[in-house]
Amino acid sequence: MKRTILYITGVFVLSMTSCTKDFEEINTNPNTVENANPNFLFSSSQLDAFNNNYFYTSVLECGGLVQHYATYKEASGVGDKYLDNSVYYNPYFNLTYVTAVNEVAMAAKIFSVKPEDSNKFTIARIWKAYVFHRITDLYGDVPYFDASKGSTNLIFTPKYDSQESIYKDLLKELDEAAVALDPSKPSLGSADLIYQGDVTKWKKFSYSLMLRLGLRLSKVDPALSKAWVQKAIAGGVIVNSDDNALLKYTNGPKDFNKNPAALDSRINDFSANSFGQKNTEGGKLAKTFIDVLKATSDPRISVYSGVWVGTNQDNSPAIQKGFPNGLKNAPSAADQGTYSEPNQQTVFRLDAPLVILSNAETHLYMAEAAARGWFTGDTDKNLYENAVKASFLNAGIYGSSYAINNATPYLLANPYNVAGSLDAKMNQIHTQVWIALFIDEQEVYANWRRTGYPILTPVNFPGNVTNGVIPRRLKYPSTEAAVNTKSYTDAVARQGADTFTTKMWWDK
Repeated sequence: MKRTILYITGVFVLSMTSCTKDFEEINTNPNTVENANPNFLFSSSQLDAFNNNYFYTSVLECGGLVQHYATYKEASGVGDKYLDNSVYYNPYFNLTYVTAVNEVAMAAKIFSVKPEDSNKFTIARIWKAYVFHRITDLYGDVPYFDASKGSTNLIFTPKYDSQESIYKDLLKELDEAAVALDPSKPSLGSADLIYQGDVTKWKKFSYSLMLRLGLRLSKVDPALSKAWVQKAIAGGVIVNSDDNALLKYTNGPKDFNKNPAALDSRINDFSANSFGQKNTEGGKLAKTFIDVLKATSDPRISVYSGVWVGTNQDNSPAIQKGFPNGLKNAPSAADQGTYSEPNQQTVFRLDAPLVILSNAETHLYMAEAAARGWFTGDTDKNLYENAVKASFLNAGIYGSSYAINNATPYLLANPYNVAGSLDAKMNQIHTQVWIALFIDEQEVYANWRRTGYPILTPVNFPGNVTNGVIPRRLKYPSTEAAVNTKSYTDAVARQGADTFTTKMWWDK
């Protein structure tokens, strides 16, 4: 769809050259704004980075692959059963470019003109890096350097760039942006829906994202990974909850004001008045996820999940039950109602904040760095325990009553393996990432592919397209081979076959 729109735009632009010199004056609408408002574009990009088919991409694809979610249905079991259905993997690629990418690129271009807008321009650079890392982490090689140049450079079939070149540029952008932020200059204010233009917090966000991306390179280039991780930590990452990157929502009046994870999922599956018994796509929380939470007496189980009892969800740990991945036979409505779903009073509340990047995540990544010997400012044990404490306290974003103020019982029952091997520590650290980052399924999926933890047992559903192997990426939209043929063909030749099992650059 995106490419078709760009082609049409190109034909329109070229046809304009043959019009009379008075065309613009004659056909100017006096009731429209000729120049886009960059503040509005930036706000829109923040919203559209997440308001972008969350259910298909995050729940059915990524959430099923990391066994947070499961469904008995076959058509929608793309991540649960490793099936190929372009309806579910097309939208994120197609929609993100025409919304979040184009919007932040246009905003950055306008901000770059005036020196007094340098902070606005810099924050837009950071946000653009965030948006692009989510795209490349799903698909691998994607359009990057030529993206959003349809109107400025008449590039309507952008080339796909190697993920290596994309990642190196993203890290460069974050590095330069963090240094360029200047508290003495104006910022975005209320146009920034995350930090209200606070440049000090954006600097910490930039270094925290650098930490995330730096660790992503640990398999493919350990030396480069170490260098970026050390630079990020030295620069100053998010360590306090006050600096957590949250996108806040309200329950209306329009749908774009509502939490997209909750809204999209409840519209498409966990619908009103189904009460767990007739979900449109048969979605439930997965047995793997619920079993780990129950086995470790993790109090977050009551924050994350609930079982419908009549018209209300019961969050008592004892009654939580996950649905097995890879099943086909439909349970009865009564049986469906006994399985856990996301808690509609917390993570799936329509006005719940969305966690973009938090101190729980950064502490876990620093714990890995310490375990590897890349960071000596604290012990991996302390950092791990601080991460758990942060995750417990961060549940308070859903209301003070949900904050888990005492992590000691959990940490005593599930002590950090101080004497364990690096692999054992990685398993424990990244099982916590898998738990703490629930709802951000794209990041959980990316981190699982890099680390292999927690260890998940694949399913082997009849007719699956991976021979029972958990997919390593999403396929490109089915239209790309036909509409952007050369760029697509070059990408496949460089990266490997356009299949779910082809590993992207940082995953090799």
